[in-house]
Amino acid sequence: MVRHVEKNYSELWKGLPWKKFRKNLFRLQCRLYKAIQANDLKRVNNLQKLILRSRSARLLAVRQVTQLNTGKKTAGVDGKKSLNFKERLELDDYLKVNVHNWKHQKMREIPISKKDGTKRILKVPCIRDRAWQCLLKYAIEPAHEALFNGRSYEFRPGRSAHDCQKLLFQNLNSHANGKEKIILEIDIEKCFDRINHNFLMSKVIAPQSVKQGLWKCLKIGTNPEFPDQGTPQGGVCSPLLANIALDGVENIHKAVRYADDMVFILQPKENAQKLLEEIEKFLHTRGLNVKASKTRLVRATEGFDFLGWNFKVQKNGKFRCTPSEENFKTFKAKVKAIVNNSNYGANIKAEKLAPIVRGWRNYHRYCQMSGSKWSLWFLNNRTFKVFTKEPKMNRYQAERLIKKAFPAVPHSENKFVNVKGDYSPFNGDIIYWSQRQSKLYNGATSKALVKQEHKCGHCGLKFADGEKIHLHHVDGNHDNWKPKNLLAVHESCHDFLHMSKGK
Repeated sequence: MVRHVEKNYSELWKGLPWKKFRKNLFRLQCRLYKAIQANDLKRVNNLQKLILRSRSARLLAVRQVTQLNTGKKTAGVDGKKSLNFKERLELDDYLKVNVHNWKHQKMREIPISKKDGTKRILKVPCIRDRAWQCLLKYAIEPAHEALFNGRSYEFRPGRSAHDCQKLLFQNLNSHANGKEKIILEIDIEKCFDRINHNFLMSKVIAPQSVKQGLWKCLKIGTNPEFPDQGTPQGGVCSPLLANIALDGVENIHKAVRYADDMVFILQPKENAQKLLEEIEKFLHTRGLNVKASKTRLVRATEGFDFLGWNFKVQKNGKFRCTPSEENFKTFKAKVKAIVNNSNYGANIKAEKLAPIVRGWRNYHRYCQMSGSKWSLWFLNNRTFKVFTKEPKMNRYQAERLIKKAFPAVPHSENKFVNVKGDYSPFNGDIIYWSQRQSKLYNGATSKALVKQEHKCGHCGLKFADGEKIHLHHVDGNHDNWKPKNLLAVHESCHDFLHMSKGK
């Protein structure tokens, strides 16, 4: 009887018109974006309330935190790691009644080790609170996207670290006389822990009733030593709140910002000390300080690390970007840990290595990647020797597994195409954003996207909302890579296709 009831809720959840929900929410968000641009604040408020009342937004928020988010299996203080289909529908009803008078539960604290040996506290809300924060994000993100500076890139839809990489190339290459320029690297001390609550709330564009819920959320997630500061790291809308607080620092001087990491590009005669004072004054009003130990002033010809890359202008004026030593060291340690693990056979090692190597190569594919070091020849050779030592493993089998473990990813130095100015997915240019999203992929996925005209092979919608694109094997055989058997689909659509087949 219980299984029969669970099956009914399962079918009810899977049978919901998700395609219609996505269209409804996206349409409301585009209207909100345009209302901010027109400075129609009354309409902005009404549209935000409409999104918060929208059944489409509520159910998509529940699905996002229970099925799609990377940390979906991390439990909060209530110990719940997941919700069954019945609980998801009940959460939708709860959100409907309580969205404007939300009461947050306490957050689970998880210590995370940092590179310098210190620890930061990751504060994880329970699933219910995550769903409310996600719904809130749907209502406030489009409003702030219309106002954000075009040179901030992290935690924003349609933007990535590669935009920063290309922007630095444009400002430091030989045509821009990059060898004469000076770089001011800025790091903010405990950014998420120190943002002033009063300042932040004065900047957030949202209905007053929801702001009260957000205020309670901030208070529950703060350090007792600093009750009026900080946003809880681990919350769904925390990155957006940090972006709201820091927006505008790019206007002080030519800069590239990726969350709380930023570099300022100076001409030889410009006063770096005066610029630093202006930045400190800007941050002080937000309750923040510059971290002196990580603030550096270097010539572009000396080189500097940023976002896992090393940027350097050679003496002949040629711009070079390569993976940073620290980034490569971390990656190499992950590979060696798998290769040297005696608990795995060669086949399992190859399966575990493939996504790590592919991810690393994809991230660095717009760098200078020629040469034995960056082509991973030494790691490849070491892994091959380990594989051939296994019993019943001949040279041909080892070579086949090496190709699987170290998948090739094409690289093209400095060929990334930046997002247009202050463009945002909420501007409604679906064709531009779906094609741009598609270009982030290569190989079989890229070919499938071109064949499908940049539309999801399941729901038929354009890939314009930033959701991950997965490659689906129609017959369920993951060894069948024939083009007819491959479909590029949304991550959520991929989950649905496998659930419907009982896989």
